[in-house]
Amino acid sequence: DEASAVRPYYRREHLGAAAPAPARTQSAWKVAQDSALPDNAIRADEWHDHGATAVQELAYALAAAVEQLAGGAQPAFVFAVGSNYFFEIAKLRAARLLWQQVAGAFGLTGPSGVTIHARTARANKSLYDPYTNLLRVTTEALSAAIGGCDALTVEAFGFHAHLADNVQHVIREEAHIDKVADPAAGSYYIESLTQSLAQEAWTLFQQVEAKGGFTAAQDGIAQAIAQSRAAKEKAVAARRRVLVGVNNYPNTMDTAPAPGPVPKAWRMALAFEHIRQRTRRHGKPVKVLLLKRGDVKMRMARAQFCLNFFGCAGFDIVESEALETADLVVLCSSDAEYPAFAQDVLPQTKAPVIVAGNPKEQVDALKAAGVAGFVHVLSNAVDTLTEWQDKLGLPTLNEEPGQ
Repeated sequence: DEASAVRPYYRREHLGAAAPAPARTQSAWKVAQDSALPDNAIRADEWHDHGATAVQELAYALAAAVEQLAGGAQPAFVFAVGSNYFFEIAKLRAARLLWQQVAGAFGLTGPSGVTIHARTARANKSLYDPYTNLLRVTTEALSAAIGGCDALTVEAFGFHAHLADNVQHVIREEAHIDKVADPAAGSYYIESLTQSLAQEAWTLFQQVEAKGGFTAAQDGIAQAIAQSRAAKEKAVAARRRVLVGVNNYPNTMDTAPAPGPVPKAWRMALAFEHIRQRTRRHGKPVKVLLLKRGDVKMRMARAQFCLNFFGCAGFDIVESEALETADLVVLCSSDAEYPAFAQDVLPQTKAPVIVAGNPKEQVDALKAAGVAGFVHVLSNAVDTLTEWQDKLGLPTLNEEPGQ
């Protein structure tokens, strides 16, 4: 029963006479700014900025909308659109599908559309590599337009505002996305994602309603969003969730620009940005020497891994420097060759020597020989890089260099 999730005392007779926004029958969307938002806009974008999942955004927005409907108001949604292209298209489509469920539960007659204002996300942006931010907002804007937003804000983050404006002009004036009512209709993949998101969000919405509704469930909602945020931070720190230019494929020559006003919202890149800023504050390059030997396939794969891994800290990765000039030495080889490799290198340097990989059968022997650590795909990059910054004596962001 689609009405079973809505508490009975919300279904009042006067709601049938409410004046809902016209149903969305065409795809035309307009360029907008946050200042143009209605006073009663439901800011699901702020939950996104604090780490909420798409299911949480949809469910909590729906719960808030139900309470507005109870007071006779017509809600409007504001969603932040991330860079998971198809997923974000499905999110906006699911929002309309869920709204239809609620409208039916309230017995609304006539057009029962809802206004959706979309804006590009902030949580996935970085101070470094601003051109990647431009690529992100481009895919996000396209997701929003295809997903069926009524108004769209493309925010500039680390690049000029006119480029953000151009993104919208290209999508509308050159790609003509606004000329199609529902560009994603009939796509099996997107339709399946839409249904899946809608079903999961409806289940969570019912749980919120069972606890007394949106207002009554505020503490639980805040706790759930905090848990989602922690999970995202953990995935980014472990590099399971990739932020290009931040925790993978870093440009080690890049320096953080001085962008315009930066939103104070939480961002997934913050921990890595702090690490890179700490390296830069050190005032001189931190040289990481990659020594390769033996099995070609393994040594090249592990060297490439370390190039990305230590590059995320802004370290200077070198492969042909003398041992005595290195601050940190990384051995790149196969598991079987590491014991002999370490025995050859350790007497020749005073710098810490670490091993690329996790040679489980060799770990104890390598540690006994003097190997200072290991880096591999299971390493938490934030913890590991911070640990080596500490060991190498880099000042924290709160310390003056040389203290």
